[in-house]
Amino acid sequence: MYTACMSLRFSPGPGAPAPKSYLVAHTDGGARGNPGPSGYGVVIQDEAGKKVAALSEYLGHQTNNFAEYQGLIAALEYAIQHGPKALKVVSDSELMVKQIKGIYKVKNPTLQDLHARAKELIRQLEWFSIGHALREHNQEADQLANAAMDKGMGRVARAPSPAVPSPLVAVSQPQEFEGIVQDGVIRLSNGSLPDGTRVQIRVKR
Repeated sequence: MYTACMSLRFSPGPGAPAPKSYLVAHTDGGARGNPGPSGYGVVIQDEAGKKVAALSEYLGHQTNNFAEYQGLIAALEYAIQHGPKALKVVSDSELMVKQIKGIYKVKNPTLQDLHARAKELIRQLEWFSIGHALREHNQEADQLANAAMDKGMGRVARAPSPAVPSPLVAVSQPQEFEGIVQDGVIRLSNGSLPDGTRVQIRVKR
């Protein structure tokens, strides 16, 4: 359950009631460092609340807003490809929701492209609604986004304990790398690390 703070509906007209069959997409995106390692998570349900899909992807070094838009686009593409072409989006990004509504302008060039792509996809739907919810009402999508970031950063996810009703609990898995320092820069001899990886250095002499 969630309490929507705002909503937006498209065709067949403003304020049109939801059709009998539609999808509900809980979307979330995040970046560690903003910009930093980023990813999105999307949980898609039918109108009765039955989960039909879980989507997530690591996006590399990006911003929170970039990841939020990518989550929205993933949900829209899923609805168009799988049907029904009726979608209700729940996002904890108030900025993105207001930009899709036209309340806020999109000034960032990268986000302008993503915004245009999202609006193009929305026009392909027969019915669309978007609303804002607080993060605590969007936890599963948030967990998927964090799991995507963990995976992209080389961390390992494990199954949750029975007491935790979440799809994934991500934990850090220590790894060891060998290398040398040249001109003040550590150069690894057995692999590479993605941007944003936290490391601890232990010097061997």
